[in-house]
Amino acid sequence: MKKTQITEFKQKIKQMDQIVTSNIDEFKKIITDIKTKHDVKVISYFTYSLDISHNKEQENLLIGTYHIRNLGNKPVTNPYICIKLPQNSPFTFSGKIINNKNKILMSAPGAWERINAEASSQEFWLKPVNVQLLPPSETIAFQNFQLKWIALDSYSGSIMGFTYCDEFKEGKPAINQISISGNINL
Repeated sequence: MKKTQITEFKQKIKQMDQIVTSNIDEFKKIITDIKTKHDVKVISYFTYSLDISHNKEQENLLIGTYHIRNLGNKPVTNPYICIKLPQNSPFTFSGKIINNKNKILMSAPGAWERINAEASSQEFWLKPVNVQLLPPSETIAFQNFQLKWIALDSYSGSIMGFTYCDEFKEGKPAINQISISGNINL
């Protein structure tokens, strides 16, 4: 090989090395962007227990908890939930909920504030009192809510949950729902 050919070959290798380095840097940037877009991972789910009466006109009870878990590596900001009951169901919903009538609960640990109209008996929009951030690997929960009903007739319905926050303004459904049904033999 001639000296000029060797010099040209070295220059081409240097150019290729620069291109490879540039591509690697670009890939690193793309991967970093993808990771930061997926740093917030939230799941929510119900746990519950039932006390079912198989007698007509006796009260039935569900005690449940709605959990929100931050599986990501960034905090979740301003979390709130919607628990939705089926339309025309016999279910009555209650829990540690603050509304305009019971501001005394504001300092109660684990209390949640209702942020929609109290007239709605199917949708309960709730936010935790004094919780604006859910740190990574942490869980908050709307604990020990109660669902009561008296089975005068056969009934069925599903209770659904949705989690909202600044990062998920459209909401994320719970990974499970509570389905309840019963037949009353007349």
